[in-house]
Amino acid sequence: MTALNQTIQKRKQLLVIDDDGGVVDYLLEMLTGNGYEVSGESDPQRALLRLEAGHFDLVVSDIEMPGLRGLDLMAAIHARKPGQLVLLMTAFGSIDLGIQSLQAGACGFVTKPFSLNDLLAAVAKAFRDRAMHREIVRVSNSSGKLAPKALVAESSNMQKILQLANRAAQIDSPVLLTGESGVGKGALAFFIHEQSPRCNGPFLQINCAALPFSLVESELFGVCKGAYTDARENRPGLFTEAKGGTLFLDEIGEMPLAIQPKLLQVLETGKVRPVGATAEVATDVRIIAATNQPIEKAVQNGLMRADLYYRLNVIRLDVPPLRERLTDMDRLVDNLLQHAQTKLRRQILGISAEAMRWIRAYSWPGNVRELANTLERAVALAEHDTILLEDLAQATQLPVEDNILGNAVTQQMTLAELEINYIHRILEMTQDNKVQAARILGIDRGTLYRKLGDQS
Repeated sequence: MTALNQTIQKRKQLLVIDDDGGVVDYLLEMLTGNGYEVSGESDPQRALLRLEAGHFDLVVSDIEMPGLRGLDLMAAIHARKPGQLVLLMTAFGSIDLGIQSLQAGACGFVTKPFSLNDLLAAVAKAFRDRAMHREIVRVSNSSGKLAPKALVAESSNMQKILQLANRAAQIDSPVLLTGESGVGKGALAFFIHEQSPRCNGPFLQINCAALPFSLVESELFGVCKGAYTDARENRPGLFTEAKGGTLFLDEIGEMPLAIQPKLLQVLETGKVRPVGATAEVATDVRIIAATNQPIEKAVQNGLMRADLYYRLNVIRLDVPPLRERLTDMDRLVDNLLQHAQTKLRRQILGISAEAMRWIRAYSWPGNVRELANTLERAVALAEHDTILLEDLAQATQLPVEDNILGNAVTQQMTLAELEINYIHRILEMTQDNKVQAARILGIDRGTLYRKLGDQS
């Protein structure tokens, strides 16, 4: 063992607990001989008092002891010191109990009889894991109602969108939301509803691409009894059910052409005619529509009526893709992890620095929806209390932004030129936010300013 390792390890305070005094004495001798500062107790209650009175980096405790079993002792320790590392020792026949100990919060366990090397490896692993945890991006402990998943606005372009959405919420004009699939148009539509005077009314939505043609009209406008064979009773449509609230028409570009004139008439007159009815019914609903298709191109190609497009395109909000919201990423991940924990009833401390670096670099073609699904899967399947790189489903893929390296080879850039090219790419992605750029690059701001100055 090097002098440096001994110096580092001597800072580690260990408490050994075992009802067999001989085992305590043996572990004291062996662990002290390997550079740790070690105290021992054969009485669990006295051990608790020592823990309350002082600091220990790691507790090494037997599971089966008279008076207070190891799992009960660990629970008592964590009730007093929630972050305390506890390594448990168990007899070979109690491996199931060892697994239970991990589930209950132990940092690891070793089975008796064990070799000194096995114990030292388990102790070293506990400290490595703790060091890794100290590098995580912590999950916020904020209480109260969680914010909508996609509506984090650290980036200037997303701040502008929310400002416009707030203003649009105060009037009843139609809103058209455009943007790639998964950017959070549905969350933004609900945000507009909640900020509007209609917030106490219903918020209903329909995916125009998900329903067969034969059902779109009756779903939107309602149907009268006897209008067709299966119409056994009067049924109101969404325009009627959303009275006093908001109707969100998702994927409006997929609305069948035959239905579009009827939708336009409702928007212009404020009245609907249910299928099979002879009279119109007044509506009181605010319309928000969304599309992930180039809407003007759909008009040019005859897939959407120009008059309907103009009627919907009163207030337009173009929601940016996630790759253009890089400065939102940290808070967005924090937000989505909280949602996933609440949904799955799992407690996660946060996400490792390595995993977070990968998340910032990946292009996220599926946008916020893909990020949310990735984090939910990670929370569901993670074997630790921290999301690691291997917990992310796409982590085997290379980040795709642009082919900087390929361009460097083609243009025969020097290493210095490649470095500054990459730095400028990150600054562009972060909208010249040097704090965020330095974090992604893994350097401090002073180094970033120096590298930028060196090019002049």
